[in-house]
Amino acid sequence: MLYAIVMAGGSGTRFWPSSRAKLPKQLLPLAGAGTLIQDTVARLDGLIPPERTLVVTNTRLTKAVQKQLPKLPETAIVGEPCKRDTAPCIGLAALLVLQQDPDATMAVMPSDHVIDPTASFQDALQQANSLVDQSPDRLVTFGIRPSSPSSSYGYIQQGEALPHTNNDAPVHRVAQFREKPPVDVAKEYLAAGNFLWNAGIFVWRAKTIIEALAEHQPDCLKHLQRIADNWNTPDRTTIFSEEFAAIKGVSIDYAVLEHASEVAVIEAPFTWDDLGSWSAVARQRGQDEHGNTVVGRHLGIDSKDLLVHTCDNHLIVTLGLENILLVHTDDATLVADRSHEEHIRKVVAELESKQWHEYL
Repeated sequence: MLYAIVMAGGSGTRFWPSSRAKLPKQLLPLAGAGTLIQDTVARLDGLIPPERTLVVTNTRLTKAVQKQLPKLPETAIVGEPCKRDTAPCIGLAALLVLQQDPDATMAVMPSDHVIDPTASFQDALQQANSLVDQSPDRLVTFGIRPSSPSSSYGYIQQGEALPHTNNDAPVHRVAQFREKPPVDVAKEYLAAGNFLWNAGIFVWRAKTIIEALAEHQPDCLKHLQRIADNWNTPDRTTIFSEEFAAIKGVSIDYAVLEHASEVAVIEAPFTWDDLGSWSAVARQRGQDEHGNTVVGRHLGIDSKDLLVHTCDNHLIVTLGLENILLVHTDDATLVADRSHEEHIRKVVAELESKQWHEYL
């Protein structure tokens, strides 16, 4: 059967001051009425039931995630004691799923992406599930047709085309995974026409990914296996903390996918946005006739190309401003030229260096 693994441990520092340690990006309604994690889980409705859904977050967020996802049982929320990247996250999820179903297939996805329409996303997951059923050793990933020579994403080079029906999305063997390239190299990828953005969404047998970790990351798997073996014992919390902290953090791409020989990539038949910056909010929310994107209460006079994010009970007034990012929260306000939004992480780093933890 198909299980969903939702990775929800990110910190979302690019969305400061709205995104904080206790309420990061994935728990915010940045793209619409629901939060990103609520939309992610809702996207699975009718395909994967709550009892076959596992959300992996961090310990300080488990209660907040449970509150936002009341349909999921408490046992479906796993709180990592520390951050160790995607390979340990996925490996632990695979071991826990195997305890329920030794033949389980996993659909692994981030919690903070915007995908539409839901029907096309579910069709693509079912296509990936079929590809895995046809070849149980196969690892399936999803790629996005690039719209620009972005240096913000990893790339997947398409190889030989694999058979698919007319109703299915195009699928190819993966020739190579490429790290985030400089812009000039990204332009070459775009011109070549056979490179896709890596969406970070995967489908594979839980058993297969564990076998791959055993081959390529045996030390990591040793720690994960001890955690899984003690999952339903009184020692779970202690063992989880000790063993997980001993793992060296590594991404699933680097740990497994770049070494695997049987990897397929489906060209996504859905629209996708990883919502990587405040500019992405403007893409999702749209602009008014003055080029302004506004969430909350705003009065703009002679103001254009603004991105204003506030609340309904706090009025923001702008007069004669252009190309400004303005984000208001209860205890912090960010005002920046929109061309500098990539530097928001520097703000977070400076707050950390000053030990102003109340603002993080």
